Amino acid sequence: MTHYQNILLAVDFSDQGHYVGQKAKSLAQLFNAQLHIVHVLDNIPMPDTPYGTVIALDEDSPDDLLRTEKNKLIQISDQLNIAAARRWLIWGEPQQEIIRLAEQEHIDLIVVGSHGRHGLAVLMGSTAKEILYHAQCDVLAVHL
Repeated sequence: MTHYQNILLAVDFSDQGHYVGQKAKSLAQLFNAQLHIVHVLDNIPMPDTPYGTVIALDEDSPDDLLRTEKNKLIQISDQLNIAAARRWLIWGEPQQEIIRLAEQEHIDLIVVGSHGRHGLAVLMGSTAKEILYHAQCDVLAVHL
């Protein structure tokens, strides 16, 4: 069995996300791995920002939708005890950004839910296929 060192939890804030998060946390504990978290913003407009597509979670935002998304990610990250340095909020296409981040951060395992409301949650569609076929690491799709 592979010994995972870096696990990336991709979240979409669906109602079942807590279940997927707990699975990822359990795997991280089992393997004594670092747990990372990402949410890709594909459903809100991108305001002009000085920081590009990666959103700084420690900076205030004048945009209400962005502030709401940041707060959701921070809340989930806090519940799962994920360090601030391993939290990612990124604009873009979910499958592309998840794969890019996984390569950048030397992720061994990507954990995602198998269905949901929008974005990366529609996993058995094109997003899941892109992640499964193009990720350079293992992918765990948690069935909900």
